Amino acid sequence: MPEPVYILGGYQTDFAKAWSRHGQDLSDMTREATRGALEAAALDASAVQSIHVGNAFGELQRQQAHLGAMVAQVVPELWGVPAMRHEGACASSSLGILTAMAEIEAGRYDCVLVLGVEEFKNLPGDVASQNQNAAAWQGHEDIACRFMWPAAFGLVAQEYERRYGLDRRHLNRIAELNYGNARRNPLAQTRKWQFDPLSFTDDDEANPVIEPGTRRQDCGQITDGACAVLLASGRFAQQHAAARGRTLNALPRIAGWGHRNAGLRLKDKLERSRQEAHVFPHVRATIEDAWRRAGLSGVDDLDGIETHDCFSTTEYMAIDHFGLTPPGQSWQAVEDGRIAPGGRCPINMSGGLIGCGHPVGATGARMLFDAARQVTGQARDCQIEGARRVQTLNIGGSCATVVSFVVEADA
Repeated sequence: MPEPVYILGGYQTDFAKAWSRHGQDLSDMTREATRGALEAAALDASAVQSIHVGNAFGELQRQQAHLGAMVAQVVPELWGVPAMRHEGACASSSLGILTAMAEIEAGRYDCVLVLGVEEFKNLPGDVASQNQNAAAWQGHEDIACRFMWPAAFGLVAQEYERRYGLDRRHLNRIAELNYGNARRNPLAQTRKWQFDPLSFTDDDEANPVIEPGTRRQDCGQITDGACAVLLASGRFAQQHAAARGRTLNALPRIAGWGHRNAGLRLKDKLERSRQEAHVFPHVRATIEDAWRRAGLSGVDDLDGIETHDCFSTTEYMAIDHFGLTPPGQSWQAVEDGRIAPGGRCPINMSGGLIGCGHPVGATGARMLFDAARQVTGQARDCQIEGARRVQTLNIGGSCATVVSFVVEADA
């Protein structure tokens, strides 16, 4: 991999805020996240040479496309800066990050703004749920259901049950951990939610079935939100750090990345991996690509993980695909506590998508931002003690688009 790309700063909106209830929309999220990131990085807008916006459902939720141009509309100081939008379902802003990195590595630009933004709370939940089905292969998934994504990842749970056996207690525990982590995150959607002793069991009243294989607490929380990060070349980051009396090594950097795609249809992916050790071999390959580019030997080189948990099943899948356990044995890492706070490799100290929230187009940028805060000791009550290397895993659709970043900083 070429020299690392540095993260100068970032900003996340409050994922508990429903913007339409305040007479606001995704343009206001864009303004707040952009200005917040510039302030956090101590950068003037004139330093930004390129802009990338990740968004999945703007047309369906707001009838608003052309979001690359939205940034200059609401932050006029960026008028004239080249900008573009990226769509890759839940991995949309990760694609923006990859493109920004490529521009920096090619020498086109030295400082690039990446923004992820999504609005869901302006429409009724059933309508928003229907809109999200656009990330599947419409009319071809062959899944009889009311809610596509709980049904799709319920099928993943059933696939684990068929191949390896699956105890739902471990899915319930993953959800409980992520909601618990979110309580310490001041920007998490669910930080004030209350649960009773039966919430993380298979009690049909406290934790009802949404679709076969998926119960209510298994589900990530679709929400409104935006997250922006400022990425820079080593040359620019060096000058920026020196001007503020800091060293380059103290800045968080993207040391490695992976990006792979599979087809849209979930059942095709499951069928193609019937004889494989991992349920999604291309997910495992994405993680390994990031390790290779970062010069890592494997998961033992990580201090923590921010992974896509659109459902508890997705995190269960990520555990064995990261190699924390052998394939199909993710339950071991749940039972022995290695993924919990204080464990060997904590997962989703932010609360993840289940606890922190899932504004789809913003999730990839949010993961990167949280990883950057972890490795620089700025994660506050969510901090992994001594963390210096954290990896992200962001997926779009039913693992159709997969992106992973390794983020590092020196002491």
